[in-house]
Amino acid sequence: ICNFDEDGLTMAVEAINDCLRGKDRESIDALYFGTTTSLYKEHLGATTIAMASDLTEDVYTAEFGNSLRAGTSALKAGIDAVKAGSAKNALVAASDCRLGLPGSVMEKNLGDGAAAFLIGDTDVAVTMEGSYHVFNEIIDTWRNNKDLYVRTWENRFILEQGYLPSMQKAIDGLMKKFNYKSSDFSKAVFYCPDGRRSAKLGKGLGFDIKEQLQDPMIDVMGDTGAASVPMLLVAALEEAKPGDLILCASYGNGADAFSLKVNDNIEKIRGRGLGISGHLASKRVISDYLKYLKWRGILPVEKTAGPHAAYSAVAAKREYDRNISLHGSVCKACGYVQYPPQRVCTKCHEKDRMEPYSFAGRKGKIFTYNLDYITPRAEVPVATTEVDFEGGGRIQSYMTEVDVDKICVGMPVKMTFRKYSPWEEIPLREGVYTYFWESKPIRAQEE
Repeated sequence: ICNFDEDGLTMAVEAINDCLRGKDRESIDALYFGTTTSLYKEHLGATTIAMASDLTEDVYTAEFGNSLRAGTSALKAGIDAVKAGSAKNALVAASDCRLGLPGSVMEKNLGDGAAAFLIGDTDVAVTMEGSYHVFNEIIDTWRNNKDLYVRTWENRFILEQGYLPSMQKAIDGLMKKFNYKSSDFSKAVFYCPDGRRSAKLGKGLGFDIKEQLQDPMIDVMGDTGAASVPMLLVAALEEAKPGDLILCASYGNGADAFSLKVNDNIEKIRGRGLGISGHLASKRVISDYLKYLKWRGILPVEKTAGPHAAYSAVAAKREYDRNISLHGSVCKACGYVQYPPQRVCTKCHEKDRMEPYSFAGRKGKIFTYNLDYITPRAEVPVATTEVDFEGGGRIQSYMTEVDVDKICVGMPVKMTFRKYSPWEEIPLREGVYTYFWESKPIRAQEE
């Protein structure tokens, strides 16, 4: 599950930052985002993701939703855009954070997660060779526009009238269209909501369950919805070898099936980011179910007394560059880096000689910190840090995923995009969710 200050949008930003490590962000000209848990009915989350990912404002943004196939729909759109020439480098992100009714089997099986891909026409490591799609009008798992929790019909009905026939038709259609046999594939990646369905599907299609079927990882990350197949595809690619052919199939009111060919360039990008294996290896275990219920807002967290500042769209717009894109300024006279952006240099006092400076992807160290045990939050104590960045600049921010026994002056940290508030009721003000950057301990796998 994601942390209490995370959601589908912040996880997508985290996945993109992992994907773009060492890449030129100015080369991106399209962003496609897939999710079933968008926070707004009328506001494009992809634009917030683009800004938080420090992309240029001329990037085309689009969002796919309302289906568990939203992730693969975004992936297909990104690949098609590059093939058609309307984009040279397209970024694709899929993320989900769904809720099951407390105490239900659905709650046990669901997980939160995100994945991101960079699609381009040069130095390509994986090529989509073909695809096949079917739709199926069925009510099996769903949420209406007022539902908080995922609803589901009886399992046998879902399996026999939804999952199996849709997936089989899409995969059979792909194989017939491109003359594939099950033995041609090194790995088969199937959407699987409960750990058993993919095995039954694979066996029926003639796949070797132990050798060819990608582990659905339900026991370690759960059913991550629209992000499930993209995440499993990343896991498969982490172990793929040049020449491998991968079958990828997602489900949701029908099915998408893709064939993907791996080439020698896979070795150039292997290990560039944490990926699925790195994130799973560094996950934290929360202490109890009660904490999870508070994190999700199912149980209330104590609120602070007194009024809180009202939300201002005008003020928010004015500060998007510094608050969402994490831009500071650097003095052209003396080279001093500052955050927030200044008009007058705080070192040499030159006026109006500043240029924007991006802190995206920069690591830092804690200069000093404070632990607050009184302020109510889903996780106490609330840590506030002063962080000195590599290359210059200092920022004051809350710290997330705090280990009280390990936090110290000089601790290496990075900045992560989160729902911003020490109190659970403030991220949503005037119907608007607010975000900012928080410091976070650097995982051992990132060092």
